[in-house]
Amino acid sequence: MQSIRNYCCLFFMLIFISCKKINLEPKPLTIDVVSSQTIDDLIHKSTVNCGNFNWNKVEDNVVWSALVHSDYIMSVGFKPSGFVFDDEKIHEIKIQESIWQNAKNKLLHEILKLEMELDSTVTLKKIITWEEHILPVVDLVIKNPKTISWLRKSDLVRYAEPMGYEPRNVIFNKLKSDNTIYNASSGGSGCDQNNSEIGLMANSDYINVLPAAKQSWNYRYHGISKAWTKTTGAGVKVFFIDTGCEFDQENLGTTFNQGYSVGRSIEKIVTLPRSTFFGIPTGPIETPDDGCGHGTSMAGACAAPRGIDGNSVGVAYNCNLVTCRAAEDVFIEESREAKGVADAFTNAANRTDVKIISMSLGRVTTSSQIKDAIAFANGKGKLIFCAAGTSFSWTSGWYGVIFPATLPQVNAVTGVYENDFNTSCASCHEGAETDFTVVMEKSTSAKFPLSLAMQGDIPSIVGGSSVSTAITAGMAALVWSRFPSLSRDAILNKLIQSSSNYPLRKAQLGWGNINVDMATN
Repeated sequence: MQSIRNYCCLFFMLIFISCKKINLEPKPLTIDVVSSQTIDDLIHKSTVNCGNFNWNKVEDNVVWSALVHSDYIMSVGFKPSGFVFDDEKIHEIKIQESIWQNAKNKLLHEILKLEMELDSTVTLKKIITWEEHILPVVDLVIKNPKTISWLRKSDLVRYAEPMGYEPRNVIFNKLKSDNTIYNASSGGSGCDQNNSEIGLMANSDYINVLPAAKQSWNYRYHGISKAWTKTTGAGVKVFFIDTGCEFDQENLGTTFNQGYSVGRSIEKIVTLPRSTFFGIPTGPIETPDDGCGHGTSMAGACAAPRGIDGNSVGVAYNCNLVTCRAAEDVFIEESREAKGVADAFTNAANRTDVKIISMSLGRVTTSSQIKDAIAFANGKGKLIFCAAGTSFSWTSGWYGVIFPATLPQVNAVTGVYENDFNTSCASCHEGAETDFTVVMEKSTSAKFPLSLAMQGDIPSIVGGSSVSTAITAGMAALVWSRFPSLSRDAILNKLIQSSSNYPLRKAQLGWGNINVDMATN
């Protein structure tokens, strides 16, 4: 009987799911844990029907179940009681002020009381996973389901979300055109060996440019080489939030300045916290080194030197660069990756020398902590570009623009074909939130743009909305270098007005391809 009851509840839940709050089984919170399959189906249906999934729109037991099925770490955004919170002013908040400290302390006191009902030995030191010094948020290990209910009703709380739950290793009931099922395995997402591409052909895959560098085949569609006669990105610092930067790639190290690339700087930092077990650090301290390959190729597409070694040249070959290792791979699925990304945005935001932030990472569900961090960076005047999404097998065909590229403070970028600017590439996501496109896939050979491999002087190739975003960040650096006194919004306006769809923004592909030669006139 119990199995029949559970089946019926699941059946009616999936039928009546909507963008409004989702009502699940009215069992006592202490025993009601739904399966990860049920949660993943909720995420899938909400995304298809409503365009996104938000933890605020589900019942307490779903949030509790997500904690149980992940790592019990919850992100709690707080505020003073009665305070009307405004995202656009989050950069003005000083959480060290007494009004915010009092709210935080009161919140933690109530949480500790509830958690001690299950374990009298619990202390704040045990449940606070990571300290936060900028945003009004605390990251906590929550073991008592009653705490969830209290948090989501409290006037001290803006949101209370599981940090580390994303759909993975499941099968969504969504068929492709050939009736095969998408499989949602996400381990190592977006990571490959980023090896050199053997057999690249001159005048087809690249053009040789002085002093001895290779210009990617797609640059001509954006007027990049023509813009180089006026600007090279000098004086502009771009901050890359990704999987790090490979120490063995000299062109992002000791030979970052060579040939026509001179007098610029590169920094390699890490915000990804150590691995944890129920909030207790267990793994080694992370380094800025790229164990994935994705971050190295993104940095190379934007800022690789115009050198003398025959390697590929980046769009803004004289810009300054910061590479930040904020995640293990491109799918922000772990709690520590969400924390790493949020910390990367606030780090970049508080640096007066950083003008542009580029991130080619994303996730399915909304992370309000990352949303806070992006609002903070936007308030600090940063120009932000995020990838619209490059499909895994299980997101292709049904998922639009990914989070956080969906946010209004972010410029979402995707890729299009060489001979069809109105069609996104086979693996590229698109949607109403898309702002810009980049030509990044050849129609005949499916060849992608050039970038830097993990080591050596033979370029790699890289595709998707990821490289489209990195290239767009490079073009923005060219424009800001040409007009250093202009504001963020003025630079963005120049990019928009030089784009192929301007003045009529297209529904799924935004303003289209930027002509950076026109933007720098």
